[in-house]
Amino acid sequence: MIADFIQRRILRRRETPATPPPPPRAARERRAIAPVTSRDIADIAALRIHASGPWRERARTLRGIGRLAAITVWVPLSVGFEAVLLLVPGTAKIRWTRFVWGGLCFLLSLNIRVIGRRAGSVGGARARARGERPVIYVSNHSSWLDVPVLGTVLPSNFVAKGDIEKWPIMGLVSRIGRTIFVSRQRSTTGRERDEMMDRLIGGDNLVLFPEGTSSDGSRVLPFMSAFFAIAKLPRVPRGREDTPEAQAMRQHPPGMTPLIQPVSVVYDRLEGLPVNRARRPVFAWYGDMELGPHVWQLVKWRSMRATVMLHPALDPDDFPSRKALAQAAWRAVSQGAAELRQNAPQDPDACEYACRPLGGLLPQDFRRP
Repeated sequence: MIADFIQRRILRRRETPATPPPPPRAARERRAIAPVTSRDIADIAALRIHASGPWRERARTLRGIGRLAAITVWVPLSVGFEAVLLLVPGTAKIRWTRFVWGGLCFLLSLNIRVIGRRAGSVGGARARARGERPVIYVSNHSSWLDVPVLGTVLPSNFVAKGDIEKWPIMGLVSRIGRTIFVSRQRSTTGRERDEMMDRLIGGDNLVLFPEGTSSDGSRVLPFMSAFFAIAKLPRVPRGREDTPEAQAMRQHPPGMTPLIQPVSVVYDRLEGLPVNRARRPVFAWYGDMELGPHVWQLVKWRSMRATVMLHPALDPDDFPSRKALAQAAWRAVSQGAAELRQNAPQDPDACEYACRPLGGLLPQDFRRP
């Protein structure tokens, strides 16, 4: 009986297929490692080795103090010289304003990448005399950094809320920079609209933030159609051109209706690495956030980059209403910002860099229109 049992066990082992031996550990590791791509090499090249622990925090603190000291010297000197240029006719004050904002971005180590072509030129009375239409740039708004970034790229004046005019230092700097303040009250709407029209006719371009407030940078808020009233003025009904009401309604000169150029601004690089959702609050300034602590945290970073995407200009005469014009501008800005937030690759031939070194000028500024 025992002999039969042993014989059956031997036959069963012979019928069972033998399992192959496990591969060596080195072979297993070779199969687990994925091939290295060119994108992996670029990400590795962008990495920098920094000091860790308390030494790193001390270095960041010293960097922030040095930048704040440089900004404290640069802003009063540059703005003081701009106050003198207000007495000089021509476009010198417009060009110097870009130099001021470009110097501030340089001190913050904020590089500016520009995608697309800017509508219009520097402006001025001569540009209007030769028939160049004014331009109103409409952009998303997520940080106080939008002002120096757009001020560097776009030769224009900002339209800001009236509260900024009462701020101790920023109010004075904004007034010297020829900012237009609006109160958004019905009693002052006509006067503020006339001031903006006079600026456009006189040769200036304007920058508007139609969201009406700043956001967290993760999306673009809907545009308010009231901001487009300066570009889409109410038309006088036919047959009522001679009435007192019609004569009181100002209209743009023939052929001088301002163009609307949508602009998307996204902060997409921080110390050489792409900005994701977790890093976006480094730049965003919105709600009840205090300006001082936000500036202090920002100046301690080594380097940053903002990308400005300039979309094709829109003609207000091609839209039936202000609401349709605002919706078209919002759609362009929102889609461009979403594309930039995804860090999608861009055509290198379509990109230009401003703020190198201080002037903030683009290659297109040296080309004649």
